[in-house]
Amino acid sequence: MISRREALAVLAGGAPALKLARAAGELPQITPGPFKGTRESLKDWQVPAWYRDAKFGIWAHWGPQSAAEYGDWYARNMYTQGHRQYEYHVKTYGHPSKVGFKDVIATWKADKFDPDHLMQLYKKAGAKYFCSMGVHHDNFDLWKSTYQPKWNAAASGPKKDIVGLWKKAAQKYGLRFAVSEHLSNSYNWLATSHGSDKTGSLAGVAYDGIDPAYADLYHALPKDYPFADVARTAMSRNAPDSWKQLYFKRIKQLTDDYQPDLLYTDGGIPFEEYGLGLVANVYNVSAKIHGGKVEAIYTSKTGRDCETGTCILDLERGVAGGVPANPWQTDTCIGDWHYNKEAKYKTPKRVIDMLVDIVSRNGNLMLNFPLPNSGMLDAEELKILDEITRWMAVNSEGIYGTRPWKAFGEGPVASAPPATGGRGGGFNERNRQDFTAQEIRFTTKGSNLYAFLMGWPEKEAVVRALSANSSVAPFKVRNVELLGFKGKLKWTQDEKGLTVQMPQQKTSDHAVTLKVFGA
Repeated sequence: MISRREALAVLAGGAPALKLARAAGELPQITPGPFKGTRESLKDWQVPAWYRDAKFGIWAHWGPQSAAEYGDWYARNMYTQGHRQYEYHVKTYGHPSKVGFKDVIATWKADKFDPDHLMQLYKKAGAKYFCSMGVHHDNFDLWKSTYQPKWNAAASGPKKDIVGLWKKAAQKYGLRFAVSEHLSNSYNWLATSHGSDKTGSLAGVAYDGIDPAYADLYHALPKDYPFADVARTAMSRNAPDSWKQLYFKRIKQLTDDYQPDLLYTDGGIPFEEYGLGLVANVYNVSAKIHGGKVEAIYTSKTGRDCETGTCILDLERGVAGGVPANPWQTDTCIGDWHYNKEAKYKTPKRVIDMLVDIVSRNGNLMLNFPLPNSGMLDAEELKILDEITRWMAVNSEGIYGTRPWKAFGEGPVASAPPATGGRGGGFNERNRQDFTAQEIRFTTKGSNLYAFLMGWPEKEAVVRALSANSSVAPFKVRNVELLGFKGKLKWTQDEKGLTVQMPQQKTSDHAVTLKVFGA
């Protein structure tokens, strides 16, 4: 016989919720609405139109680890003897047995952080949504957190509600608001803080993570924790129910208080019933504030989570192969995820090549511009952002509100077999080369087709997919324009393809766009 409390769990979320209630001793109370925290219920979710039309978002992957300005995963690697970030930490701050991540947090000042100014730049660059980091693996919340009361941005470091300030700016400039959470891995990711040097004068002297006074930041790991495996279990989710419950409470507060249009999670849906409950909560909160219409999105990096409804598949630093039937997203960065003063940034051409390629394949690009300690973009980042701005001013008509064509493109890369770089998936961007004028990408809007020439062709452009007897799709060309060019173009459509005589003056420094009017 089940208790009244457990019976209510069954009514609210089905058998998985009952299992969770019994395991954790506390019910996962989610906002009432159209979805329950079950995979079957979440299959009914559909991608909102705004997201399919948006195509481009900007992300500020920025938090206390940015204080060191020495790259991603700093809070973990500073406790790994021999790692470059460990060496930097010892030289800059001191030995991690005495000066740990808790002390780095205090140096994150955000003294030049101006979200209003930054959002103006992002909007001008063409971003339709903006993503604030909510919490990284470092266990530090970037909002006024009820369940992490000491280690949050309103109480420590800059002493500002970072998420709240970002949201206010995004709303002011009409961008959809997103937030990222990377918390589910934290229990294992921060385990290095409980170690010690293996060699040297301080060998065996425990790092500051072992101090129970800071267990709310570094976690209270049990004596039998498998420290021998710590090097390979950074992203695992082996954690006690008490941690899963705390994770649930913190991310639920984040979505309840800040009502994001998109919640990004770093990995697949975590902890089954807990994670599913959070997905349902995101959607139910959205329905509550949009008159019953779900305008929110949850992203997962696990394909099986998003096979039917449920979520958007996110490919970190990668591009999907072909044209997936469902919309998807690339999340990538112009350099390192957290700011790194030694980073080499992507060129504007590489960014624009990726954007066009991704959109042609039914995807969105969420691009991180990492902020330094101060909270203001550096000079090189501003130049990259400016080039994107200038390109979008001419070519964005072929990006926003478009849908994929029968073929995403043509050219050496588009036709490449998997063994030579044609394979789609996460972390494949390192294999990509800059596109040349031989590469063409397509999008559609209404009866028109946009053909992006990924380099400036000499004298003429030939689009073979638009031949009069095309095997891709019949397309009777009525007229052709070049976005950004006010003159008339000479063109022919025959068995060879659509041949366009190009003007002498480039309309953009990178990809240029032919607007092909269909009959």
